[in-house]
Amino acid sequence: MIDSSILQGKKAAFFTLGCKLNFAETSTVAQQLMRYGVTKATKDEVADLVVVNTCSVTEVADHKCRQAIHRLVKQHPGAFVVVTGCYAQLKPQEIIDTDGVDLVLGSEQKASIIPAILNGMTGAHTVKTADIRSFAPSCSRGDRTRYFLKVQDGCNYYCTYCTIPMARGRSRNGSIASMVEQALQVAQEGGKEIVITGVNIGDFGRTTGETFFDLVKALDQVEGIERYRISSIEPNLLTDEIIEYCAQSRAFMPHFHIPLQSGCDEVLKLMHRKYDTALFAHKIEKIRSVMPDAFVGVDVIVGTRGETPEYFDKAYDFMQRVDVSQYHVFSYSERAGTKALEIPHVVTPQEKHDRSQRVLALSAQKTHDFYARFIGTTRPVLLEHASSRKPFMNGFTDNYIRVEVPNHPLLDNQIVQLKLGDFNQEGDALIGEIVN
Repeated sequence: MIDSSILQGKKAAFFTLGCKLNFAETSTVAQQLMRYGVTKATKDEVADLVVVNTCSVTEVADHKCRQAIHRLVKQHPGAFVVVTGCYAQLKPQEIIDTDGVDLVLGSEQKASIIPAILNGMTGAHTVKTADIRSFAPSCSRGDRTRYFLKVQDGCNYYCTYCTIPMARGRSRNGSIASMVEQALQVAQEGGKEIVITGVNIGDFGRTTGETFFDLVKALDQVEGIERYRISSIEPNLLTDEIIEYCAQSRAFMPHFHIPLQSGCDEVLKLMHRKYDTALFAHKIEKIRSVMPDAFVGVDVIVGTRGETPEYFDKAYDFMQRVDVSQYHVFSYSERAGTKALEIPHVVTPQEKHDRSQRVLALSAQKTHDFYARFIGTTRPVLLEHASSRKPFMNGFTDNYIRVEVPNHPLLDNQIVQLKLGDFNQEGDALIGEIVN
């Protein structure tokens, strides 16, 4: 048995790329290491241990991972460097061949990262990847006010452009009872808001015989948690009953994030998505009918294989018409092993850029218009901690409008009624005034 005292007094540095799920998992790893006497290295300290949690959703993400690994190895000479996450799962040998990397762990090994580190510290240059079967729980706050509760991992959909099933495995989840227990722990720690995260959270229950709707209802009963937000959920899995329940629930906020990916039915078929634009439009109309103030964020991909100029124009027209609050825009990236590589018509990098800029401009206008609707109204805002050196602190309304107020430490993690004024100087938040 390896002596865990080897970790006592070590300084650790953490670096995360990618999605909210990755950030939650990194925070959980940090908490686990702290129990063994590891402390977080300050900005200027050289760490003894470096943990890099990677993303591989695009080739750009892979490149950023490689850059980050090289930079961290240089910043922390002599450190034991661990690389995990999706990039590590898909291209482990590419990473282990990098100078300075000591341990590569695939997605399956995240659940047992401490023993792997302890074993790795007695050897060198170890690669561990395997079929991904287990569910590693994670509920963590990191450096933010909001907590992130991982309820599900993996995906069974195999969209033609996506490597997630290869990087994170098949869909699986913990039980509702375990999720409720973690939410109760957050409440005991004083947490007020939980973001429900996962890879395909609407598919929750596949391994436990439960449903996402059942999970929503159970979490809504946890005393002390005042806000829940549902992160990205597939439109075909966002049922009308979930929408209706959230509209009258105690703690679920009027805020949804729904991937569209393309506003063109022909492209959706090429992507092997499980819905069409008519179903997506219905979901938005349903939300607006019961929650007219809801913020709706939407993921779209531009420049996928097969997206001809005519198909993009069709998609853009749909994106203009649908009543959403923001578009998160991704440029398509070729991924080895995906079915998309078999689709004819390749979009040039310049065309991808031009299309991305058009959708980003549309998104900026929609977000500005959404924010402007609420100027002069009063809404509850959960304010977030800010450095004492900063003149302002920020928070979000129930319907996810970013609000800026003068910094006051006593307001950290407090839900305050604020009257919403005009846009701040940067134009990315409204100025709030406390209502007595």
